[in-house]
Amino acid sequence: MRYYGNVVRPPSEAWSYILQITYGCSHNRCTFCSTYLDKPFQVRPAHEVLEDIAMARSIIPHTRRVFLADGNALVLSNRQLVPILDALNEAFPNLERVSIYANAQDILRKSEEELATLRRKKLSLIYMGLESGDEEVLRRVKKGATVAEMIEAVRKAQAAGFQMSVIGILGLGERERSREHAIATGQAVSAMDPAYFSLLTLMVVPGTELHRQYRAGEFVLIEPLEMLAEMRVMIEHMEGLTHCIFRTNHASNYLPLAGTLPQDKEKLLATLDWALGQGEAVLRPEYLRAL
Repeated sequence: MRYYGNVVRPPSEAWSYILQITYGCSHNRCTFCSTYLDKPFQVRPAHEVLEDIAMARSIIPHTRRVFLADGNALVLSNRQLVPILDALNEAFPNLERVSIYANAQDILRKSEEELATLRRKKLSLIYMGLESGDEEVLRRVKKGATVAEMIEAVRKAQAAGFQMSVIGILGLGERERSREHAIATGQAVSAMDPAYFSLLTLMVVPGTELHRQYRAGEFVLIEPLEMLAEMRVMIEHMEGLTHCIFRTNHASNYLPLAGTLPQDKEKLLATLDWALGQGEAVLRPEYLRAL
């Protein structure tokens, strides 16, 4: 099993076999993201992927979960993805789930039949970054997708039987659009009704365009307690969810929370009110935060 460059996976994939099938991100223009600045986007040669699967089969034959990296590996065509999924199913008899990162366009360009094919081959969980439900914030951070496109992508994937794990970022609206960012993100998640919704807290990383803007005073980062207040507004505006597992367990967050919406909405809001009343003493120290 071989890896190239910085390899990132969601917290919930901690015990999964990570298989790189692409390098980098095909978009790779988001101003806040440093993840794939170390490598240009490339499709990994198919024979290398199959060799890695064969190696993994001999080392971890009882694998149950596989995560396909890098940044938006669903950008590959079904012609490229299906042989990989077939090889994984053959190599690992106990395989339960294959998951992947995707952009909205990766989902939207696939037909319903193509999505159904991938689902039958145990690709069942897709992670997608919404980042913000505010169109102006998305424009500023060069997300490359509209809110409407991302809502459509989530609905399309879920209609095909996929579980969608949607990600938002606290602080991305900076001070100027913090409330708009929070309200619109809550509303977008409501329209998506995903199986999972998680929040990260913005970290301004050297080397990114956002870092340059921050240093120039063009981006004003809000304070830790303001991040919690922003989260509270987001949760307050999440309405009509069916059964959404909510997490803030990423290492970037100041306060780890877990619950299911709508059942735990009031409990989550009460916890945030308590934390806001206690002040920064109850928050994760800055030196322990990480991407």
